[in-house]
Order: sequence, then structure tokens, then C-alpha cells
Amino acid sequence: MAQRDYVDRMLEVIADRDEPEVRVAKALAYRVRRLAHRLETEIRRELAPHGIELWELELLACLVRAEPQHRLSAGALMAQLQLTSGAVTNRVRRLEGNGWVTRDFDPDDRRSVLVALTPAGRQRAMEVFGVKSRAEHALLSSLGPSAQHRLNDDLRTVLVSLEGPA
Repeated sequence: MAQRDYVDRMLEVIADRDEPEVRVAKALAYRVRRLAHRLETEIRRELAPHGIELWELELLACLVRAEPQHRLSAGALMAQLQLTSGAVTNRVRRLEGNGWVTRDFDPDDRRSVLVALTPAGRQRAMEVFGVKSRAEHALLSSLGPSAQHRLNDDLRTVLVSLEGPA
């Protein structure tokens, strides 16, 4: 058997409360949440010396991926970042203050706002993408490449069943 972790100890206490398949799902859910928390905490720690927050980099990354004009509607940012409209508005306002994005009305629909990446925002994102990537690699390096591929495929299956295909 593999080494035991915090989740194993926790489940021992509640073992008689759930059916075995429910316990397995519960253990997986706890491990995914704990891993997500650790990833986010470590990435934030690695980004801090570079003067950028994880949420800032994630929003910039959405715009970098928005080829060819590097702009998205506020609604598209809401969907991609899984945020409320108020959260997107506040975040965009802060990045606009840094000179990393601009906001303008959509010329085809004046009710919609388009958020565009500035050259300074693109440069800032490109400067720190590697920091985030190295932190992710280091945190997940206890799994070999084939295990990472398997886990990636399994998690994709779950996400597609919950969110639908991209």
C-alpha cells in the first residue's frame, strides 16, 4: 500500500459513515481540494517577488490566448475565470490602473465592454509565465510523466462531464 496521508487518517475516523464507493469519492475530493490549495499557495509565493498576483496573471493569460487581437468581452472573462461580473469589473479596473489592459465599448454592441491586452500587459505576463510553470512542475514532480498524463485525462473526463466540452 502507498504511504498514508492526512486524508487517510481523516477517513479512518468517519469510515463507518459512508459506503466504500462514497468514501473513495470523498477521499478524491479532499485530495483534489488540498492539492489545489497547495498549488495556489505555492504559486502565489513564487509570484510575489515578481510583483504580480496570481489572479492578475490568470486574467492576462486569458487575454494572451485570445488570438489575434488579445481582447475578450467581460462576459467571456467571467466564463473563463469563473467569476462574477462584479469581480471581473474590479479586477479589470485594477489591471487598467497598471496599464496592462484597456476597456472599451464593443463597436458591434455598445452594451458590451471589451477588455484588451496592452503591450505592457503582454510583456508583464510573458516575464512571469515561466515562474508559474516552474512552480507547477516542481509541485507535481512526484508523479512521473505517464502518471501526470493519466491523471490529466481522468480529471478532464470529470470536468467535461460537469462543464461540457470546450
